[in-house]
Amino acid sequence: MLSGGRRFETDFGTFIAPNISSDPEVGIGSWSVLDLANALIHGTGPEGQHYFPAFPYTSYANMSVEDVVSLHAFLGTLPAVATESEVQEVRFPFNIRRGLGGWKLLFMSPGWVVEGDLTNQQRQGRYLVEALGHCAECHTPRNGLGGLKRDLWLTGAPNPNGKGRIPGLTSDQLDWSEADIAEYLKSGFTPDYDSAGGEMVDVIENTSRLTDDDRLAIAAYLKAVPVSSTGLPSE
Repeated sequence: MLSGGRRFETDFGTFIAPNISSDPEVGIGSWSVLDLANALIHGTGPEGQHYFPAFPYTSYANMSVEDVVSLHAFLGTLPAVATESEVQEVRFPFNIRRGLGGWKLLFMSPGWVVEGDLTNQQRQGRYLVEALGHCAECHTPRNGLGGLKRDLWLTGAPNPNGKGRIPGLTSDQLDWSEADIAEYLKSGFTPDYDSAGGEMVDVIENTSRLTDDDRLAIAAYLKAVPVSSTGLPSE
């Protein structure tokens, strides 16, 4: 568990998930709460190095301090795995970590995308979608440097695996009711009795563990996401 090794093929090279188990030598077992907070909120490691944004710290930047502390405590209860992390296979010049400081200045924008007069339920859903769930990392298109196009928030994006397209979640593309969305996040079944496939299988494995209130909050938030004024993203 949490030993890393999953590979993510991108236009910039291949990113490989590191060991984040509680092993103190090859995992993150020696990290303090502050170390974890800096990684999640600022995208920097204990030695001050920039992390590649395949690690979705641009979303986690909106995590609450309380949740970071809770996550640190929980990770410490999980078993240590002594598996060395693999070296990232990122192409030049994207492998120059110092350049990531400039990338962060351009594209790391802490703060909520969906603002306005939201209900408490919608704000709860916003926190789950925009921060903890980092749904936009897959459901929002990116520019040529990998930054999210926030004006096309949750309007869908090319599948990084090269097959098909990741669907949009805005109300002009997803006509499910809030109850339909909540049920999908619980069971993986759509209103027309289809079932989740691909990467969403792993997502449903996690959202099925949320409370009913959390799933309904996500649904309420998605219904509050404005339809893009710039149109749908091109293929």
